Amino acid sequence: MRINKYIAHAGVASRRKAEELIKAGLVTINGEVVRELATTVKAGDKVEVEGSPIYNEEKVYYLLNKPKGVISSVSDDKGRKTVLDLLPQVKERIYPVGRLDWDTSGVLILTNDGDFTDKMIHPRNEIDKVYLARVKGIANKENLRPLTRGLVIDGKKTKPARYNIIKVEADKNRSVVELTIHEGRNHQVKKMFEACGLLVDKLSRIQFGTLDLTGLRPGESRRLNKKEISQLHNAATYKKK
Repeated sequence: MRINKYIAHAGVASRRKAEELIKAGLVTINGEVVRELATTVKAGDKVEVEGSPIYNEEKVYYLLNKPKGVISSVSDDKGRKTVLDLLPQVKERIYPVGRLDWDTSGVLILTNDGDFTDKMIHPRNEIDKVYLARVKGIANKENLRPLTRGLVIDGKKTKPARYNIIKVEADKNRSVVELTIHEGRNHQVKKMFEACGLLVDKLSRIQFGTLDLTGLRPGESRRLNKKEISQLHNAATYKKK
């Protein structure tokens, strides 16, 4: 098995992240630093990442209703609470599938399956990510039309998105809009609305693929069943055709 795939299967990181670790000289096999991505791992080899031995684990998948004020990371150098602090019962080395901002709540998947992670977050697979945003300003077809065409954010155009105006409160100069995208760039939803002249002051991801928050309060999590995992895989495979 190629080294990047082995690392992903061990639940340390996605395959892409594993490649970065390898190139940075942070991976060893039997004590020797490995930098070639084509290197293979054989039975009995001792693999270490950043000095820690890794092993293949059972693949696990969890759905978390992430609350505001929690970091979508496995650790934080500032000592802030991370999503892993909300799943202390999980023994496998899981990590988030993509990220939600510190002040964004909602659907977050955590797993130790690197291949699954890559499949879920790659834009080409067009997995729906549905957000509910409360914005300052009056949302209407005119100012939201650019969302459906794509906007240039940080020098790169977004893919066309879908929106639904849920509520407009003219007396409070604010609106609630549902937005569906397939990407997951840094602060993307906030920047998309800002480009339309609307400032997000509350944001939640209410759906990821076939998953929603039914039955989960903020901070609660549950393990995904085989049917749910299969549905996510199928959604990505279907979109890819």
